[in-house]
Amino acid sequence: MQEQTLLIIKPDAIERHLAGKIIQKIEESGFEIGAIKKVVLTKKQAEAFYGVHRDKEFFSDLVEFMTSGPCIPMVVRGENAVHGIRELVGATDPEKAYENTIRALWGTTIRKNCVHASDCEKSAEKEICFFFDLCSIVI
Repeated sequence: MQEQTLLIIKPDAIERHLAGKIIQKIEESGFEIGAIKKVVLTKKQAEAFYGVHRDKEFFSDLVEFMTSGPCIPMVVRGENAVHGIRELVGATDPEKAYENTIRALWGTTIRKNCVHASDCEKSAEKEICFFFDLCSIVI
């Protein structure tokens, strides 16, 4: 089933000039980029986006990290995109991620793991709308 999901290239990957490699890996895996932009999140925006984690001890560090530099949110489209992108991204902890996943290849720590990917269709829809209006997504 054709789906779309949100993927964010995080500040650590931007700082290490990995955006092109990550996008290439996504496209070579059969997915299409429907919308993309480079942004710098404010503290308020990062707190809103990661609000589901507000009560967790890592929340403040996550917000600080996600506001530490630019990131690249993108809408990724394809067959079973939510699940497929999650598989391509790999486990949150790069040391536990399967070989040849984005996080296994380029992630360095649980926080500095290069990318965020929506965890389900409902989250994908909400997260896409956080960064993009419908008219900016190529159909």
